[in-house]
Amino acid sequence: MTVMAAERGKEWLSGAGLRPTRQRLSLAGLLVGDGQDRHVTAESLYASVLQSGEKVSLATVYNTLRAFCQAGLMREIMVDGAKSYFDTNMSDHPHFYWEDSEELMDAPSDQLEICRLPEAPKGAEVSKVDVVIRLRRK
Repeated sequence: MTVMAAERGKEWLSGAGLRPTRQRLSLAGLLVGDGQDRHVTAESLYASVLQSGEKVSLATVYNTLRAFCQAGLMREIMVDGAKSYFDTNMSDHPHFYWEDSEELMDAPSDQLEICRLPEAPKGAEVSKVDVVIRLRRK
């Protein structure tokens, strides 16, 4: 990992008040080190960690991604009710999901219009709306 990637990762963690453990620093550097937003699964991030030569277990990757979400650094996007993707882009935006490659990517927000939502049940409020547009190749 480059010095710049490590520094970006460290700043990202400190901005959320997270303690910079070795594992968190390693994962943060992979997630935000180049300044680009990422959509990762725990398994894809784990593979990147192994490629980098770091020693982090898959369970640690899962736990760290959850901690990053709880700290407001990432958000979890569920696809098919079973597969979780983690997004470093915290702005409100829709996603495209490619069914054949199982890839999640940002969709243009300016092209999405939601005219009306159903009323929330009594005693509840809408906390967020996730839009995942499934795509298949022709």
